Amino acid sequence: MILELLGKESFLVLSAFLALPFLAPVSIPGVSTVFGAIILLIGISLVLDRPPWLPARFMTHVFPSDKLRTCLSQGVIWIHRLEKISHRRLSIFCQGHLMSRVNGLVVVLSALLLMAPLAFIPFSNTCPALAILLLSIGILQHDGIFILLGYLFLVLTSFYFALIALMGAQAINMAISMALE
Repeated sequence: MILELLGKESFLVLSAFLALPFLAPVSIPGVSTVFGAIILLIGISLVLDRPPWLPARFMTHVFPSDKLRTCLSQGVIWIHRLEKISHRRLSIFCQGHLMSRVNGLVVVLSALLLMAPLAFIPFSNTCPALAILLLSIGILQHDGIFILLGYLFLVLTSFYFALIALMGAQAINMAISMALE
């Protein structure tokens, strides 16, 4: 099993692979909740600095390869490209227990945003998935630039979700005012 061969870092590889299907602007509804929950558990393990607990059912579950094959094959191309340009830079964002916990917290927040049931809204899964992908590669490669880019995508995702919430609230207010007239 790949998780046993790679050790602790395998979970970061797993989180990167789980983020890949969401690089398309609109994702399959429901998948982000399941994959986001697994990434959330991995992020919590980074915060707590212990191996993640993943349900045994997930560890033995076989995903239908026909549905994920295209996403993963395209995603692997991007991972190879990112890996080629990733170098050990700005190592301050990769060293020590404090930064490990901060990075884990950012993964947790990104996973929570990925889990939001907004798959029908373009880029609502793409932005947090990019944050997770960049953070995973940054932590694995000890590249602070990638980690900072992951932080940036978390901030952009937060602003995007706030904008969605604001527009939703305005739409509800308009509907209520029209109903009362």
